[in-house]
Amino acid sequence: MVLADLLARLQQPLFTLLDTPVSWVEVLGFGSGALCVWLVARRHIANWPIGIANNLFFILLFAGAGLYADAALQVVYVALAVYGWWSWIAGGSGPGRLAVSRTSGRTWAVLVPATVIATVLLTVALDRATDSTVPFWDALTTALSLAATYGQCRKKIESWYLWIAADLVYIPLYAYKGLYLTSLLYAGFLLLCVVGLRGWRTEPAVRTGPMSRTEVAA
Repeated sequence: MVLADLLARLQQPLFTLLDTPVSWVEVLGFGSGALCVWLVARRHIANWPIGIANNLFFILLFAGAGLYADAALQVVYVALAVYGWWSWIAGGSGPGRLAVSRTSGRTWAVLVPATVIATVLLTVALDRATDSTVPFWDALTTALSLAATYGQCRKKIESWYLWIAADLVYIPLYAYKGLYLTSLLYAGFLLLCVVGLRGWRTEPAVRTGPMSRTEVAA
């Protein structure tokens, strides 16, 4: 009962933006999301727990807005965040810190068709099983985000390009759904992605080769 009351309060409007009410959960999603991406750009491992909190807020927000694939995506994000947290600490296979590296051709050969297939399957599922008004765009951003998150978990520099592509769709999509604050947040994400891309490209591990190890920024 206490949890239900808390969830109901989070959905209550806090203020109005462009004649559209903005809820507590959207504001909390805005703040935690901005902090998470800033920490990722700085290669700070605290991005993972902050990101999990952001995912929980966005589950509530997107489900209420009818963006069902995006809401379900947040659940997957939580699982990927646990993996990414471990991967950044352990390097994926042993002690040390995971270094920034580039995505191999073999990985792209799997990632690209998987993203296309996921987009098609999600579009069909959303169109037939939900009342979504934007099934293709919801599916496309979901597939791109999953691919980008996998790259982020492995500290692949190209993950930033995938995030940029997703954000370019997210910004008008959320504005169309009346989530103006979240649309603004993703515009900020886009700028932070550019900053993160530039920062990761100057990482010593990228310049000296995939076997180099660097410490996560403190």
